[in-house]
Amino acid sequence: MPEPIAPAADEGGLTLIATHINADFDALASLLAARKLYPEGVVVFPGSQEKNLRTFFVSSLLYLFHIVELSEVDLRRVRRLVLVDTRQPARIGKLAALASRPDVEIHLYDHHPEAEGDLRGAVEVCAPVGATVTLLVEILRESNVRLTAEEATILCLGLYEDTGSFTYPSTTPRDLAAASWLLACGASLNVVSDLIARELNPEQVAILNDMLQAARRLHINGIEVVVTGIQREAYIPDFAFLVQKMARMENLEVFFALALMESKIHVVGRSRREDVDVGAILSGLGGGGHAYAAAATLKGMTLQQAEARLLERLHQTLQNRRLAGTLMSSPPICVDAAVSCEEANDTLTRYNVNALLVTETPPGGEPALRGYITRQVVEKALHHGLGRVPVGEYMTSEVAAVGPEADLQEIQKKIIDHKQRILPVVEGGKILGVITRTDLLNVLVGRERMEGGAGRDPLREGALPRTRNLASLLAERLPVRLLGLLQEIGAVASELGLAAYVVGGFVRDLLLQREVEDIDIVIEGDGIAFARRFARQAGARLHTHERFGTAVLAFPDGRKIDVASARLEYYRFPAALPTVEMSSIKLDLYRRDFTINTLALQLNPGRFGTLIDFFNAQKDIKEKTIRVLHNLSLVEDPTRAFRAIRFEQRFGFSIGRLTAGLIQNAVKMDFFRNLSGRRLFQELKLLLEEDNPIAAVKRLGDFQLLPVLHPQIVFDRGLEHLLQAVRRVVGWYDLLFLGEFYMKWAVYFLALIDRLDAAQAAELCRRFELPPRLEGLFTAGREAGRRCLQELGRREPLEPSAVYRRLCGFRTELVLFMMAAAGPERVKKAISHYFTHLRRTAISVNGEDLKRLGLPPGPLYRRILDAVLDARLNGRVETREEELALVRELLRPHAPDHGPRPEPA
Repeated sequence: MPEPIAPAADEGGLTLIATHINADFDALASLLAARKLYPEGVVVFPGSQEKNLRTFFVSSLLYLFHIVELSEVDLRRVRRLVLVDTRQPARIGKLAALASRPDVEIHLYDHHPEAEGDLRGAVEVCAPVGATVTLLVEILRESNVRLTAEEATILCLGLYEDTGSFTYPSTTPRDLAAASWLLACGASLNVVSDLIARELNPEQVAILNDMLQAARRLHINGIEVVVTGIQREAYIPDFAFLVQKMARMENLEVFFALALMESKIHVVGRSRREDVDVGAILSGLGGGGHAYAAAATLKGMTLQQAEARLLERLHQTLQNRRLAGTLMSSPPICVDAAVSCEEANDTLTRYNVNALLVTETPPGGEPALRGYITRQVVEKALHHGLGRVPVGEYMTSEVAAVGPEADLQEIQKKIIDHKQRILPVVEGGKILGVITRTDLLNVLVGRERMEGGAGRDPLREGALPRTRNLASLLAERLPVRLLGLLQEIGAVASELGLAAYVVGGFVRDLLLQREVEDIDIVIEGDGIAFARRFARQAGARLHTHERFGTAVLAFPDGRKIDVASARLEYYRFPAALPTVEMSSIKLDLYRRDFTINTLALQLNPGRFGTLIDFFNAQKDIKEKTIRVLHNLSLVEDPTRAFRAIRFEQRFGFSIGRLTAGLIQNAVKMDFFRNLSGRRLFQELKLLLEEDNPIAAVKRLGDFQLLPVLHPQIVFDRGLEHLLQAVRRVVGWYDLLFLGEFYMKWAVYFLALIDRLDAAQAAELCRRFELPPRLEGLFTAGREAGRRCLQELGRREPLEPSAVYRRLCGFRTELVLFMMAAAGPERVKKAISHYFTHLRRTAISVNGEDLKRLGLPPGPLYRRILDAVLDARLNGRVETREEELALVRELLRPHAPDHGPRPEPA
């Protein structure tokens, strides 16, 4: 990284500062920043468009750049070329020849992805940030270079434009930090806003109208691409701005605009799809840029020829993701032809589908497709009393199918021509999956336009998930060893022909920039077989649970990883434990409690770090909302009500309106009555283990969930004050840093049950199926603690030894609660003194000392040692000598005259 004041390349040499043709605000801002780093440098533009670029700025600010005409520079004197916002020789015009000279030192500052043919430099400051000016601002800040308010405004202008005011997906935390520093330097956001969010003038409106009129919608390999082309005699300085404007107005996912002006054709591309990289597409036309925004300039051809070249490039580059193998839901849900209509109806309800494939399995063979049956046919059969008749009698046997490589056009033709609700995907006689009419409709209309409707079923929404790659975020956030472990998991899975994902809270917390803890791996296929192979390779211990298709990998450093086969859970009745079957990653994620926990990151090489979002989880995380996946979620598992509140308070989110209504409905319908006490207690325990559970307990009260625990538990001012007291005591105790484990949740639980009498507390413990040690704490222990508090409150003064004797037999959790619940301040102080001074008090004399003093072993030992301890606690003795002196004094009434005794050491 160069010093802020860069010396000349050699004596008498010239430093030239330049950027690419058709410079944008980021390029101009980067020129100014480079001028601050290389004050002896001369700023030039590589093309003839300089006069057009100057219209971007107030003329009074142009003096900051020290711009000279390229024709006025003696290129023979140039010894250093500083290029900003580009590394492509094709984009710097006449300066490309200068860059190829061996006697010219090249310094590069660029945020574009590396591309074939890029220049190499003696200095290269290149990174994937939102704007090149961010890289230069970081150097200016670290080098303590001062900026005027006008300079900071220009740099801020480039930053805001290239990040779309920090809305483009390429925006990074580094860009925001750069903007913060520029604002501190006096940048004017009013000026930035006026230049970026400017109104269209009449000429621009006319150009935009021509672009709209000329637009064509093309479908290339199943991807919609909009292309438009216009002609103008004069150069259009704000063409890229108009392209962006049209893309936003028309909500275009992939958009290319061509403009013939001044005998050149300018191509600008924009993409909102992760699978369409416009930078890579236009690099084939001599241009470049980012995956989401790029440009190219073509010469010596007509507009029609340029469009033909662009289309040829699109067909070469765009990969068709919309094949049957990617659109289908897998595994397919099938029934045997001999299954009764009643059983088929149960299957339709269990899996929430409207049609089933019907198969027949020959002895020793694989299930073969025989037809399909719809919900309407099954319901009519039941209505007519035909529930016991096999579905094979009423299925549709003339069924069309496609292979996994079938494209969207073939899928559409098969479903429409054959009027099928469900289209099987078959290869070699094996049924791989199904595509429904809803899947097809979502793909054709577009997922974004389908969202937000009432009563939508997320499981049957568009088959293609939202994806983006988070490999760089993983590398940035995770320790090297953990990152390597995830990569190794993906590699082993690929060797076995399996897909591996890290799912749930790990991904959620990664996006929320919280510490990631639990690692849950889901395998599409046999998760236990994968775990066995990985355990052998990694030297980990393995525990398997065959019934659920899960395993736990335990590593020598103490880390544990849960591995599960992708599975589907269904519930036979409200609040029942789930029944588990093998499934796909989509169905596995669908069984989860809330949308924010349905994210997955693929770990296989080539797809490592790819984020998969089937159920709009990223949107809910951005909007800070807790939502269930379907309307029967709380019916199937009412404990999700407690989890919703726990996540709401932990993350500072809010429970969605529909989800809140479903919680209220679950309480009203009393779905909690079938819950086992153990499951209810586990959810309550997790809630009380949060950093500040008081707000969560209050929310339990808001939703009338506290009476679900016990009718006597009500959130009122008294309970709130007691919980606040517990929080203060627990916080005080933690700050002592004693290093002792204690159950913080138990202190809050004692506050929750404070109003229950002994019989009610015992009844609650039995319902929760608590182990004996916990039951003892919350019943007999609690009652003893109450009596102790009453005694301490009556006793005055409170001698330290008396406090110690009454508290030393209690668990830490109970003593902390007693401190919180104590009324008199002197009792609270006495208990705090117990923790800080008395609890660890010990004496140095022991039974051996008493034996050497001639006292025969017996009950007197305990009485004497207790007396010494009391004296130590009350401050009457402090040293071993004083303890021995007290022992001798206590022994006098009991000592027979046997002559002199040896003194203890």
